[in-house]
Amino acid sequence: YKYGFVTDIETESLPKGLNEEIISKLSAIKQEPPFMLEWRLKAYRHWLTMKEPHWPNVKYSPIDYQNLSYYSAPKKKPQLNSLDEVDPELVRTFEKLGISLEEQKRLSGVAVDAVFDSVSVATTFKEKLSELGIIFCSMSEAIRNHPDLIQKYLGSVVPYTDNFFASLNSA
Repeated sequence: YKYGFVTDIETESLPKGLNEEIISKLSAIKQEPPFMLEWRLKAYRHWLTMKEPHWPNVKYSPIDYQNLSYYSAPKKKPQLNSLDEVDPELVRTFEKLGISLEEQKRLSGVAVDAVFDSVSVATTFKEKLSELGIIFCSMSEAIRNHPDLIQKYLGSVVPYTDNFFASLNSA
């Protein structure tokens, strides 16, 4: 990587490219209910009908959307009971980014969902927030544990038909 930022953590990734098979595999890995897979597939099919916008004053090299992997996660390890059990290399990665999990843990009243690649690796204050009736978790966990809420509100603010990137992100 030409900018020098690398992290040596074993990952499991899907092959490069985006198609219905990849989307189905991604949904299966995340253990999503059928409505979520259908949402993703509808969004993907809609995305295929769209052209990438090229807004004025935004300059970047063309993106080859089929040369990207749309899912990567640290290899599965036993369920963590606390942030103290997070892989030290992952902690160093967040520190390189200027986000020390240790520092965030000490901040009173601040809830943190640490995300690495495509997955949430640690969430703080879950139990305390739950006692107050607040659901604080990763989107993947919400889809599995609160499917009725997700299905009711999914796409209600930004529908997958809104724009090229909303469709891609929803897929």
